[in-house]
Amino acid sequence: MGQLSEFFRILQHSFRNLLPIIVVVAFFQLAVMRQMPDGLLSMAFGLLVVVFGVALFLQGLELGIFPIGKNLSNEFAKKGSLPLLMIFGFALGFSAVVAEPALIAVASQAEMISGGRIDGFTLRILVALSVGLVVALGVVRTILGHSLHWYMIGGYVLVVTVTFFAPEEIVGLAYDSGGVTTNIVTVPLIASLGIGLAMSIRGRNALAHGFGLVALAVMVPMISVQLYGIVVYSFGSAPDAAPLVAAAAVGAPAGEAVSAGPLAFLLGMLGDLLRMFRDVAPIIGVILFFQYMVIRKHIAHIHKVMGGFALVIVGLYAFVVGLKLGLFPIGRSMAEQLIGLESVLWIYLFAFSIGFATTMAEPALIAIGQKAEEAGKGRLDGNRIRMLVAIGVALGITIGVHRIIVGGSIHYYIMGGYALVILLTWLAPKYIVPLAFDLGGVTTSEVTVPLVTALGIGLATHIPGRSVLIDGFGLIAFASIFPIVTVMLYAIFVERAAQPQGETS
Repeated sequence: MGQLSEFFRILQHSFRNLLPIIVVVAFFQLAVMRQMPDGLLSMAFGLLVVVFGVALFLQGLELGIFPIGKNLSNEFAKKGSLPLLMIFGFALGFSAVVAEPALIAVASQAEMISGGRIDGFTLRILVALSVGLVVALGVVRTILGHSLHWYMIGGYVLVVTVTFFAPEEIVGLAYDSGGVTTNIVTVPLIASLGIGLAMSIRGRNALAHGFGLVALAVMVPMISVQLYGIVVYSFGSAPDAAPLVAAAAVGAPAGEAVSAGPLAFLLGMLGDLLRMFRDVAPIIGVILFFQYMVIRKHIAHIHKVMGGFALVIVGLYAFVVGLKLGLFPIGRSMAEQLIGLESVLWIYLFAFSIGFATTMAEPALIAIGQKAEEAGKGRLDGNRIRMLVAIGVALGITIGVHRIIVGGSIHYYIMGGYALVILLTWLAPKYIVPLAFDLGGVTTSEVTVPLVTALGIGLATHIPGRSVLIDGFGLIAFASIFPIVTVMLYAIFVERAAQPQGETS
């Protein structure tokens, strides 16, 4: 009975996360467009499936994966073995990202739109490897007590340098891939590892040394995916993109029959479920391996844990089905309708509203804000941080939409944005840098990412002269850059205002 009431609470929580999107879309449909999109019933059903899938997924995480993951982190921190901590950090980062729903959504869209030139599974493995390596590096940084700002300045100088040489087809996708690595699976696991380590080591500060793993996990995939793009577009062959682009435009997998029989439908569902198991298997395997083979302890309440694993798989499957039925079609439909209006100002207003509303409801942001308030010991206010981040995301998505409308090169926008971030990292109080970069990584939720991705693809599809692959991706990247800017600017302003009273950072 207790588990049922907990699931009902999580279901309400998932619906609350989706509610801002429903409110914004409903307002624009009723008050601005004054028409309903085609396939409204299917979209509404898809949204319900997304809510149900996310609730099952989160319940599974709470029952099966998070308790064991946190226990393992504590055990390894007590052992104090650096090689063991690095291996565990790598395995945890890799397995969590491979199972990330938002990354699955972006990778599948990229594969369809690029006509198979970008392989979705290869992209996910590459991003997961990058995150695994960077979590291992972040563990070393926390243990040695290095300041994060040198890592971030050096890293983003490298990011901007690689961006200069990367083909334009890969840049937006690379930055989006970095933005979606930190989400409902990754953030709690990685953040708890970093904060737990910092709190268990004498002389380390939870705010300065505990945060930052999420930031590193966002940055490194941007480099590796752009390098992958340089290789693919320099040496790979170009397949016929037309069938796959057409499939992406309607939101169906390439080659899927429009009218399949019941048997084919059931076989398709079974195949999708097996693929979901393949996606989640790495994180389950890592946790079980370290639990039984390394720390050599049995799992308490094993039946509950295995039930949690099953819920994760079924919830992930329902989430992906809901995306195809609900969020992707809504994003594309809204883009098509907004472009049909006389003034482009409505597109900007929609982008700003969606960015602000969804970020304010983002659970990972609420959790990080509370952790920051506790670690800051009076220097930080959780609600003010959420407001700053929401404004940053709204501005970022609006600027990203402007780039699609006017057709500017994403290279210059991204390089300019991160040049500003590097400058502010140099100027900002050192205590705020890890938190600011982490906040840039937790702003894109499992609900926001698919809608924003579909909006970008929809705008690029319907604006003459735009390439879906070059112009359609990148909105998530902008949503990740500008919260870093707003939080650092706020910290600089507060620091300067406090100086006459003799306060220092």
